[in-house]
Amino acid sequence: MDNTHFLITRSYRELYKKFESLKTSKGKIIHVIGAPGTGKSANIYYALDNADLDVYDINFDLKDVNASSRQVFDTLFETVAEDLKAKSKKEIYGKLSKYDAVLIADNFHDSHFFGEKPVGFSKWTDNKGLRAFYFYLLCIHEYLKHRKEFKKINIIFQTAWRVYIRGEKYDIFSDFGPFSTFIKIILKIFFQGVEISYSQMETINIVKMHIENADEVIIKKYIQKYGLKPRFICNALENE
Repeated sequence: MDNTHFLITRSYRELYKKFESLKTSKGKIIHVIGAPGTGKSANIYYALDNADLDVYDINFDLKDVNASSRQVFDTLFETVAEDLKAKSKKEIYGKLSKYDAVLIADNFHDSHFFGEKPVGFSKWTDNKGLRAFYFYLLCIHEYLKHRKEFKKINIIFQTAWRVYIRGEKYDIFSDFGPFSTFIKIILKIFFQGVEISYSQMETINIVKMHIENADEVIIKKYIQKYGLKPRFICNALENE
């Protein structure tokens, strides 16, 4: 699936509206969530293109999947400093404030898909499991320490919080019923949250845009198996 064919959905409209507001405001943090297979990245990049935002897309260049949380945190700042040619954190934040928004998405989470050497953040967290939690504590500490600087910066970031139970992969935000709902409510207290999700009809229409002559009855069968996750359904149809 790619952005060549894109369906305007309820989730997309909500996301675009929030992105549009970044042109005239600072200090906002927009958190984009959604179950794997819903197309968080597709929605983010399509909305960014249409909102015409000047965005700094953070790249992540970690070499060791076994690195500690502190090493990952330090590497993140070293990578950004090198890219921006900044000599201090103060200079980093000053240069980031010149952009409409700072984006933490595919080039940060999945850089291992774009080259042989880098280890993306998602691969590192999969390897670390719960031990990765300390990284988030370091980020919270950094935010509180430099709150004044962060009030001049807009941040957009996406996450899928995955856990493994008996070898099966689950998403915290969508696969645990009331607990997932509770987590999303808590997150919206701290961030401007947008969840990428679809109705059944939206899912069917998205799949039909990507799979020529897809049968609606078959699509509904895969919805029962995979849920409202267009990417998984498209993959299943292509492999039939």
